[in-house]
Amino acid sequence: MTYTDDHLRTILKRTKVIAVVGVSMNEVRPSYYVTRYLSLKGYRVIPVNPGHAGKKLFGETVVASLSDITASVDMVDVFRRSDAVPPIVDGALAAFPALKTIWMQIGVENADAAAKAEGQGVDVIQNRCPKIEYQRLFGELRMGGFATGVISSKL
Repeated sequence: MTYTDDHLRTILKRTKVIAVVGVSMNEVRPSYYVTRYLSLKGYRVIPVNPGHAGKKLFGETVVASLSDITASVDMVDVFRRSDAVPPIVDGALAAFPALKTIWMQIGVENADAAAKAEGQGVDVIQNRCPKIEYQRLFGELRMGGFATGVISSKL
């Protein structure tokens, strides 16, 4: 699975609303700080976790499942094990007719679920993190001393 920088950049620019499946309320968990980061970057991030439904996180009410979301969602970001992905993809495709992207976090891959979503015209990113890609592609990682491979004239 290789993705061009242009493809990733396009996805991150067109996305406005992200449902994060498997978000944690524990601030040391990756799903928490990725969700926080994305919300600080201007995305509306809707947290999905049945164990925390009804609680507030970054100005949004945590919902139990994707079917509980009434807003239009552009991207579903998956923080669950790879074997849990197929029903999440099925639920996302059923709940959001205008869904543009399924994004599976680092370590999360499911070829069958990806093929199903792609067969319905949805872009799928696997084994990547939107926070890391955003930072890399929009010039934020270099502030931490990382070589991003992206050349920019931005100061």
